[in-house]
Amino acid sequence: MNTFYYILSCLSIFASLIPLIQNQHWTFRIFDFGKVQILVIQTILFITSWFLVTPSNLFYIIQAGLLGCMIYEISLLYKYTPLYKIEKLEKTERSSRSISLVSANVYQFNTEYQRFIDFVQKENPDIILTMESDKKWEDALQVFKKDYPYFHEIGLENTYGMHLYSRIEITACKEHYFIADDIPSIEATLKTKDGFEFVFFGVHPPPPSPTEEDNSKERDGELLAVAKKVRKQQKTSVVVGDFNNVAWAKSSILFRKASHMIDPRIGRGLISTFHARYWVLRFPIDQMFHTTDIFVEEIAAKENFGSDHLPLYCRFFIDKRNDDQEEQIEHLEQEEMEEVDEMISEGKKEESNREAIATE
Repeated sequence: MNTFYYILSCLSIFASLIPLIQNQHWTFRIFDFGKVQILVIQTILFITSWFLVTPSNLFYIIQAGLLGCMIYEISLLYKYTPLYKIEKLEKTERSSRSISLVSANVYQFNTEYQRFIDFVQKENPDIILTMESDKKWEDALQVFKKDYPYFHEIGLENTYGMHLYSRIEITACKEHYFIADDIPSIEATLKTKDGFEFVFFGVHPPPPSPTEEDNSKERDGELLAVAKKVRKQQKTSVVVGDFNNVAWAKSSILFRKASHMIDPRIGRGLISTFHARYWVLRFPIDQMFHTTDIFVEEIAAKENFGSDHLPLYCRFFIDKRNDDQEEQIEHLEQEEMEEVDEMISEGKKEESNREAIATE
């Protein structure tokens, strides 16, 4: 038992500390994701070891290390629990009607099209965003056009296809390729029947992993390029999609600061969406951020429809004359501004390098 305790404790301490090294290779960034799981393991080890492990000087040192890491993990995760109190405001006569959306990574190789269609018809959102939707998915999604007459379709076979369907009028829509020319984002301007206008961004940057990108440079560059655009436009905006990132990671914090947006998970819960089949290994990587004049009424992960992601559902309203959320905005320091620009530049260089390697 002693040997098992020391090995597992050292590994869990290592898993806590390695993300502090700001290296963008996946072997460093992958440990950003499992903070909840790491905390659970550390807590079990810390408590049970008092009864099962023979005390020694090394034991007390390891216990102190575990306790320090537990405090650190809790400090990161506390905001994303209902224990962190936030003011939840109600609609007034000057607010927009409620607007609902579903954001879903459908998993390109998932062929349970009807399950997803049934799910959407049950939730009846105003806006649907799909990711990893290829031409086969595009064909299946044509059924939505009866009730969602505004749409933008990008059917790709590289797991980065993206489709937007809306029953709210889309007055303008464009595709962006901020970092890579095969990874799109959608920017759409929507106008509600009660006269409220907002900008919708759908994003799906590539993850750092041994099977996809070696590092997080393209992901971080993409997200921060979107953040800068949102901030420059200074319009009522939501950014939704599969971020392939967790909210407490450094690049997510920089995204929030650079965009001057709010993470609605704060004070509500983690709302983990991936992996849909294994709740023990589930992380909150499908996300939604919004400007201060948008007020979230509900945000939740919904039922599995056959994908490896759970769909994200959000309902919100707009109130442009209410500044009660301004205090939640965080601002970039000068060093962070320079870091944001550098990470965007590195993301673009990484795409150039990937193209060069592909053509050799």
